Amino acid sequence: MNSINNFMNSVFDVVLTPLEWLGTSWALILASGVFGIVALIGFKYISYQQGIKASKDKIKGHMIAIRIYQDDLVVVSQSVVKVLLRNLQYLSLNFGPFIPLAIPFVFVIAQFATRYSFAALPVETLDGSLLAGHGTELVVEFDSNHRSAAADLKIELPDGVVALSGLVRDGQNGVAFQEVVATKAGVHEIAFVLADGTREIKLLVAGEATRMMQPERVKSAFESVLWPAEPSFPSDSPFERISFEYPDSDLGWLPGGLGGVLLIFLVASMAFGILVLKPLGIQI
Repeated sequence: MNSINNFMNSVFDVVLTPLEWLGTSWALILASGVFGIVALIGFKYISYQQGIKASKDKIKGHMIAIRIYQDDLVVVSQSVVKVLLRNLQYLSLNFGPFIPLAIPFVFVIAQFATRYSFAALPVETLDGSLLAGHGTELVVEFDSNHRSAAADLKIELPDGVVALSGLVRDGQNGVAFQEVVATKAGVHEIAFVLADGTREIKLLVAGEATRMMQPERVKSAFESVLWPAEPSFPSDSPFERISFEYPDSDLGWLPGGLGGVLLIFLVASMAFGILVLKPLGIQI
């Protein structure tokens, strides 16, 4: 999966770089719109277009029959049943092709999420007023077969990242916590070391956002698709997840954060798609 993610990262670097000359907001809108159009073209060729059109026409015909013969209970009842059945047929003809289209949707959303959803952690000054509870909490989760490894975990903080609390280890439940704060801008590598020599790195970005950044590093193959900015853990790694929270991004006049990026993607892709439905002769 790491190879696929690296390939997708390279592809989107090429696609998004020229668009970002217009600004992050416009790059997100235009890229979402282009994907919406491409997805519709793909839908046209993998769906049964004639069947979709026929279902829509028959639904319209039954609706007209209900209107014309509204005083005939038998005809109206039969037409209502036929409308419901044709609606089921229409939905099935549309839903089936969207299943394979969902795969590229996931990769695209993951790229947009790691590029536009998050802001870097703020750089703080340790002047004695910064107390525990005002930093960023690192959360380390171990898989079900290595929960006890949490008891021996050590976290090595680089220059520019300072602990605000001690490392809390729970070997019974396989989790560990520590609150940290960034005191220098940059991309910091935090090392997580176990007694058997296993050593993993999680990146923490402070001061200014990098091109891609993510708050989690995971082992699950499915979840690694959602977080392509850093490599996933090996399948035999004791680590299941290492995470913390980044602030939401500021996209100016558009909503920021992960939820905002998903909303922009959905609205822009559908809006551009609607504009090309008739010109491209796509039935949906």
